[in-house]
Amino acid sequence: MVVELEGEIYRCNFCGNEVEVIVAGGGTLTCCGQEMEKTEAGL
Repeated sequence: MVVELEGEIYRCNFCGNEVEVIVAGGGTLTCCGQEMEKTEAGL
């Protein structure tokens, strides 16, 4: 999933790390070798 907006929150389904986007520059966030998932809180 490509980062699109500031304020989006992403979570790693493997280890539970969460990140909030401060500056949206595109690209895909990964953690533990897999793509992070956007959470409902970040929608």
